[in-house]
Amino acid sequence: MMLSLTVGLTICCPITGEANGKAEAAPQETTADKTAIRPFHVHFPESELVDLRKRILATRWPDKETVSDQTQGVQLATVKKLADYWAKDYNWYKFEEKLNALPMFTTNIDGEDIQFIHVRSKHEDALPIILMHGWPGSIIEMLKIIDPLTNPTAYGGKASDAFDVVIPSMPGYGFSSKPTATGWGPDRIAKAYGELMNRLGYTQYVAQGGDWGAMIADLMGVQKPKGLIGIHTNMPGAVPAKIEKSIMMGKGCPPGLSGDEKHACEQLAFFNMQLAYSQMMESRPQTLTGLADSPVGLAAFMLDHDAKSLELMANAFDGKQEGLSREDILDNITLYWLTNTPISSARLYWENKYPFFSVKGVTLPVAVSAFPDELYQAPKSWAEKAYPNLIYYNKLNKGGHFAAWEQPKLFVEELRNAFKSMR
Repeated sequence: MMLSLTVGLTICCPITGEANGKAEAAPQETTADKTAIRPFHVHFPESELVDLRKRILATRWPDKETVSDQTQGVQLATVKKLADYWAKDYNWYKFEEKLNALPMFTTNIDGEDIQFIHVRSKHEDALPIILMHGWPGSIIEMLKIIDPLTNPTAYGGKASDAFDVVIPSMPGYGFSSKPTATGWGPDRIAKAYGELMNRLGYTQYVAQGGDWGAMIADLMGVQKPKGLIGIHTNMPGAVPAKIEKSIMMGKGCPPGLSGDEKHACEQLAFFNMQLAYSQMMESRPQTLTGLADSPVGLAAFMLDHDAKSLELMANAFDGKQEGLSREDILDNITLYWLTNTPISSARLYWENKYPFFSVKGVTLPVAVSAFPDELYQAPKSWAEKAYPNLIYYNKLNKGGHFAAWEQPKLFVEELRNAFKSMR
């Protein structure tokens, strides 16, 4: 990837509005040392957005589902409402301007350019933290928590609650480069993130992740890169082997479980029946070519990650905002579209060799936040066995799979409390 996609900021209203400026070609990379930390700026030309709108308006729609619920997938009415708003009212440049107001950088690690946001706190002794996203998320998931973490005194916290924040895009995602050879699984990303934090000069730091980021946090906890002192996860790898085996074999939940354990097992069993998207990416990611050709097809695929998230996002397009707005959702989908990363991001599932929810063997200090609408709400009993050095556990009553994005205030409180003992 070049230093910048294009230079200059073009502002318009809807994605098809008249541009006030003209995009220029990006300068070629001139930095001899690719391991240097280089400033990063985002801009997409108006022509890209005109093409996007044309594709949305030219969508060939399927027939309406034959059921009254979401059991056949994302309902036609939801996708049509999304497409209508996307084509007529959504403004990518507002989001682009928001991104460019943040300090963004890129650096080459292990042959790939890793793009990242890096915001240092004004408070002394701030604790460095790397925040790691998953699929179908992006760095967008973490934007709402940057200021509360780096500037806690403006959000009801103390100076001693401050964090320095690093938010990388995974290789193949967002503005990071796309691997052109195999081998970029979550373990290699974990190593790259350890190198990134060392390259930024941090001698002690913590890591946090959800979805893929949760697996990467676990793997960092196993690898123990220099300076990592603890991790926080909101999707812990804590499912006992016998539970995982029983679910995968379709036998349901074994007897003898506590109430919390039975609930978590039932959540996992339900999610196990909704894995079509994952199975396709794990086995045949390149076949998903249609996601790179149809923005509405991409949107429907990304919405259908899990039942609770789909319900939340569908509600947003019905005018019921419950943590995520229409702009939040479309910022993320449009990022995937403009960077043409539907296939490169899907390949991570093909590359992965680890069960998502299994115990990885982390011995570093670990903090767990168990949100009720996560793929499973990890019981404390499982967390204690999976993480022998469990320093914090909290079972919350609100929040789902995209916890930092949906419930930023709660999430910030969790991170403050989780790492208080490590400062």
